[in-house]
Amino acid sequence: MEEGKSVLRDYINATIGFIELGKRTGRSSKSLMRMFSESGNPHMRHLFRVIRILQDWEGIRLQVAASSAA
Repeated sequence: MEEGKSVLRDYINATIGFIELGKRTGRSSKSLMRMFSESGNPHMRHLFRVIRILQDWEGIRLQVAASSAA
């Protein structure tokens, strides 16, 4: 979870930025920064909303697929 939050934080900083993301989510940029900090604990509904906004921003769709362990 920590690694995932770190990657999302870096991605947000490199693309949309926390200020614009805050406008699009209706949450403050500081709240979002705390959510993705090392000690942050984002609720799933907020996390999925952020992912949806990032997908729209980039014009991509993420998919999850099951695979067998090697």
